[in-house]
Amino acid sequence: MHILIVTDAWEPQVNGVVRTLKSTRRELQQLGHTVDILSPLEFKTVPCPTYPDIQLSLLPKRRVVERIEAFKPDALHIATEGPLGLAARRWAVKNGFPFTTAYHTRFPEYVHARLRIPLGWTYRYLQWFHGSAEAVMAPTEVVKKDLERVGFKNVVLWSRGVELNIFSPRKVQRLGTRPPIFLYVGRVAVEKNIEAFLELDLPGSKWVAGEGPALAALRAKYPKTNFMGVLNQHELAEVYSSADVFVFPSKTDTFGLVLLEAMACGLPIAAYPVTGPLDVIGNAPAGALNDDLRQACLDALTLKREDAVAHAQKFSWGAATQQFIKHLHPINRDKQTV
Repeated sequence: MHILIVTDAWEPQVNGVVRTLKSTRRELQQLGHTVDILSPLEFKTVPCPTYPDIQLSLLPKRRVVERIEAFKPDALHIATEGPLGLAARRWAVKNGFPFTTAYHTRFPEYVHARLRIPLGWTYRYLQWFHGSAEAVMAPTEVVKKDLERVGFKNVVLWSRGVELNIFSPRKVQRLGTRPPIFLYVGRVAVEKNIEAFLELDLPGSKWVAGEGPALAALRAKYPKTNFMGVLNQHELAEVYSSADVFVFPSKTDTFGLVLLEAMACGLPIAAYPVTGPLDVIGNAPAGALNDDLRQACLDALTLKREDAVAHAQKFSWGAATQQFIKHLHPINRDKQTV
């Protein structure tokens, strides 16, 4: 099957959406499918307001149409709701071509945190965008139910996995600070609620790995915190293995791939009992969930690293990709032509 994935999020960005799509592409190709990625790398772009690391494609309509019609996909998946996603959606609706979409992030909450735009406005746009899709893929049951509650239709589950051949316990120590070591990995941005972690009175030391628009301000405000930039996956595995607790302060993530990565390296989780941690960890002894984040951090210190590893091993990209394939809606070429 020829599968075209259209995404406004791609390299050089380092985030959960990009990792999910790259891992899914690899699994699909291993199964014998031909996969093409239509991304901002093929277009002139401008920095996204308030988040310059994200590049928005300029006037992509003509090129998007050319790419779709040249590739002649059997199935079309629109991964994001940005300029490329909009152009691909417009073509699909005009030509009666079935397509699927995905809900990767709590976009309305992110926009509200940055620009104070009312949640209802953004959700109405998303309902319109996803409304013509044959299926809207959500990463967890909680997110699926949340979307259905605000009026989304045809919502299905597309879970996530972890690269167990990369993320596994390592006998290294990359973080040479006073233990216990509390670690955050991810975008350094307001919607990630990082200050809830950095403000905590905890023993030992704190580390933040990642980049983002809030990095400079947080470096200045929290000089006792250790900051490092973006790391490759092998470096991340060593950093996870060197810490004592992984702190996940976000209240807006739909899943949180870093949770799986950390646990696969034997790192227990401390987080709020919200979407993402609840779905990934639940009642497993791999993490401590508490509305009091400090108490969650202290509780996580008592957890066994081998329990975290065992829980992460329940998640695979192979199983997640089988879900993705099941939800695709290949075109019936006896009735339609591209």
